[in-house]
Amino acid sequence: MMAAKFPPPSRRFILLLLSIYVPLAKLQTESSEAEKRTLLQIKSDFGNPPSLDSWNNSTLTNLCNWTGVHCDDYGSVSQISLPNQNIAGQLPPSMCNLINLTVLDLNNNSISGVFPTLLYNCSSLRYLDISQNLLVGNLPNDIHRLPSQLTELILSGNNFTGDIPTSIGQLPAIQRLCLDYNLFNGALPAEIGNLSTLETLWLANNPFPRTTTIPPKFGNLTRLTYLWMRQANLEGEIPESFGKLAALQHLDLSINSLSGRIPDGIWALENLRFLFLYKNQLSGGINGTAIKALSFESIDVSQNQLTGRIPEEFGRMGNLSFLLMYLNRFSGEIPANIGLLPSLTDLRLFNNRLSGGLPTELGKHSQLWNVEVDDNLLSGEFPSDLCARGALVSVIMFNNNFSGNLPASLNKCFTLSNLMIYRNNFSGELPAGIWTAAVNLTTVMIGDNSLTGTLPNVLPWNLTRLEIQNNHFTGNLPSTAKNLIVFNANSNLLSGPIPTNLSGFSQLAVLSLGGNQISGSVPPGISNLRYLTDLNLSSNQLVGEIPSSIGTLPVLISLNLSNNQLSGAIPSALGDLRLNLLDLSSNDLSGEIPITLQSKAYSQSFTSNPGLCSSNSDLHINPCKSRAEGSNGLARGVRILIAVLVALVLIAAGLFAFFAAKDCRQRRRADIDQDWKMTPFQSLDFTEESIIRGLKEENVVGRGGSGKVYRVAAGVRSGGAVAVKRMYCERKMDWKLEREFEAELRVLGSIRHINIVRLLCCVSGACEKLLVYEYMENGSLDRWLHGGHRELDWPGRVGIAIGAAQGLSYLHHECSPPVVHRDVKSSNILLDSKLRPKIADFGLARIMARPGEQHSTAVVVGSFGYMAPECGYTNKVNEKIDVYSFGVVLLELITGREASDGGEYGSLDKWARLHFQKGKKIIDAVDHRIRNPVHLDEIEMVLKLAIICTGTLPSTRPTMKEVLQILLRCDRRFRNDEGLSLERDCDLLLQNKSSSWRSKSKIKVEIEDLVDNVNIV
Repeated sequence: MMAAKFPPPSRRFILLLLSIYVPLAKLQTESSEAEKRTLLQIKSDFGNPPSLDSWNNSTLTNLCNWTGVHCDDYGSVSQISLPNQNIAGQLPPSMCNLINLTVLDLNNNSISGVFPTLLYNCSSLRYLDISQNLLVGNLPNDIHRLPSQLTELILSGNNFTGDIPTSIGQLPAIQRLCLDYNLFNGALPAEIGNLSTLETLWLANNPFPRTTTIPPKFGNLTRLTYLWMRQANLEGEIPESFGKLAALQHLDLSINSLSGRIPDGIWALENLRFLFLYKNQLSGGINGTAIKALSFESIDVSQNQLTGRIPEEFGRMGNLSFLLMYLNRFSGEIPANIGLLPSLTDLRLFNNRLSGGLPTELGKHSQLWNVEVDDNLLSGEFPSDLCARGALVSVIMFNNNFSGNLPASLNKCFTLSNLMIYRNNFSGELPAGIWTAAVNLTTVMIGDNSLTGTLPNVLPWNLTRLEIQNNHFTGNLPSTAKNLIVFNANSNLLSGPIPTNLSGFSQLAVLSLGGNQISGSVPPGISNLRYLTDLNLSSNQLVGEIPSSIGTLPVLISLNLSNNQLSGAIPSALGDLRLNLLDLSSNDLSGEIPITLQSKAYSQSFTSNPGLCSSNSDLHINPCKSRAEGSNGLARGVRILIAVLVALVLIAAGLFAFFAAKDCRQRRRADIDQDWKMTPFQSLDFTEESIIRGLKEENVVGRGGSGKVYRVAAGVRSGGAVAVKRMYCERKMDWKLEREFEAELRVLGSIRHINIVRLLCCVSGACEKLLVYEYMENGSLDRWLHGGHRELDWPGRVGIAIGAAQGLSYLHHECSPPVVHRDVKSSNILLDSKLRPKIADFGLARIMARPGEQHSTAVVVGSFGYMAPECGYTNKVNEKIDVYSFGVVLLELITGREASDGGEYGSLDKWARLHFQKGKKIIDAVDHRIRNPVHLDEIEMVLKLAIICTGTLPSTRPTMKEVLQILLRCDRRFRNDEGLSLERDCDLLLQNKSSSWRSKSKIKVEIEDLVDNVNIV
């Protein structure tokens, strides 16, 4: 067939097409040029950030290829997506000149100002994300004027305050509304329940008033799939209307103060997969007959007051992976069918009243990696298939009544890292394969059972904690454990000698081998244990002398060598240790007790050593015989000679004091006349003469190791008074030292932070230095806590802690070069007229070259009770010594005790750590002046944080930035105090700028989980 022929288009038709196309092309070109001009104006209004360098006027570039710009099919700008671009300033009014703009994504930048109502004019806008910026103030009451087709409004992670306006319930098409991580402290409107199209609602982490309840009207959100109201100060009951949320898949109401029962309707939501109700005050049982939904993947109802039995219906949830019900009052047996769940990976039921045994098939049918059932009334045997699927990492079963042998299957549990089964009735031999099979084994705590077995010569390389006390282990001690920190083998049947040099135990902090059959001597190589704080070798068969090398252990605070056959003299080097506990009783020691140990504090430390003697009757030890064997006349002559010498010394001292006082008076009269040099660090309204005239004895307000502190009148701009720290020099500094001193002062004088005392100037004389600071009316935190000032409530204390942490975080992370204070203590935290804290006294501060770099110092620095352990054995220190000291300050704020008030344990940090380790009630450690149940959860979190900060090893301590993040979670009332909330939250929100806002939220949660679940060494 021949193809059909069509007549060619007529010339008139072609001209008609051209007449239509040419104007359209011209119009499109003009529109594109207008959009280009608009984008260039937006770039200019943002201050021409480098991230927008591709936005330029070159004719060779298509604006649709510019960074973050997307165009529709017609070449018009439809999307601007610029997350994480370091864009600052306010949103430009020209933004809405892009009439086809449907998507605007500027999350995780530094956009400031109030909510940009100019967006009301973006008539095509459907998606708006300005989360993780610096926006402040109230949301406008007419926020419903946003484009009617807007489906997503994301305002997370800003600093919006006040009420959420009721008009927000008039957004007709909204599907996603994210207001989390702001500072909303007003009303939570029920009108949100009018948003019939809403699918996602995030209100988490806002300080709503304590009286805020969940509006029952939220039950009308029938399309809602994701509801996140975590940590929002919510009270009252969960509305029964939530049973109508048929589309709901994710419900998170955790960390609030919700009470009452969990509505039955929630358990009937067939699409619900994730339920998080932990850390509330929910009570009552879970009605098993109400459970219709079997689609759950995660259930966390922990840390409530729930009672009754665990429903068997949980064992029919085939997708259930996480089941967390710990810290409640559940009773009865664990349903056997929970062991059949095919997806179960994490089971936490600890701190309940559960009885019976663990499901026998637990671990056989799923990739179970974590089992925590400690602190219950459970009995029966260890499930033999717990590690059957090769995923088990952690088993925590302590404080129960389990019995029988441990299964042989543990010999092949390659994934095991954490085994904590102490205080049970297990018997038989510990499967020896554990030591070789579990290549990542870090923690073995199996004490207080009846287990037998031997320890390998070389412990697993990653093992950090081994506690086998009160069992029946035999054989020799291991020779190597490279990363072991705690080794407690008290009350076993171990024998043989202690390894000679102990270099294979270089990380040990606790070595406790009391009550065994260990023989031989205490090796001098004990000095290799540079991190050792506790040494217990009591009740063994040790012989020989106590090696003097024990006295070189830099951080040892507890030494128990009692009930052995040790002989010889007590090394004088032991007197150099700062021991809280010393017990050398029941040995064969002889000679005079070193004079530095002849203290009433050690009255029971030397008993049952017949050969020992002492000149101190408080020790209840035989007195040492006099060494003088001459005649009575000779003894009398010696006494007379001594008396004459004493008299001559007293006369000489009197003459010296007279002339010294005269010289001092003359020097004071010459103070004004000598050559003084003032080095100002900012504009001043006083002179050096006014400072020097104020150095009068009646103006002294404090004394320290380096000199006196005076309150001297000054100008109004300086607050009416300044604090002058006077430091004397033994000799005039040479020019080099003088220049170094002034250079360091200039750095400290340049520090500007609301939580650091301002150094105003330095006045230098021939033999003294005057450091002039702003004056702090309310004195030191030390005086408020320990000096009889009026009481500080908990919100006041946590506010002070946050302010001090901000100051230290600034020194460590924002100063260039960083500054380490080196003497953080409560007496160096001063309070202004509004009780705002400021870090003071930089007499020991040192400037470092780079963040985290260690710095050498030739002397031991710090104050007793606050000083980090490494300060005693190394001249290499970093900012972690400040973290340690700050941890002690936190303990002072919580307990009301002084840093040195640790009772029988000596230091406060040691007392607090042991209080926590022994499982004593947290409230018993809390200052009686702040024992308000409302704040107990916050106090507990800060206590755990303090214990982490005072860890023995610097590497285990957090940074001050991390400390500040955690403290901010414990502060609500102070967020609106004098505008400090903006600075605090900006510090928090602007960290890790390269991360997305979701990842930053995750970081916050992980930090909280770290504090909540910390395993304290």
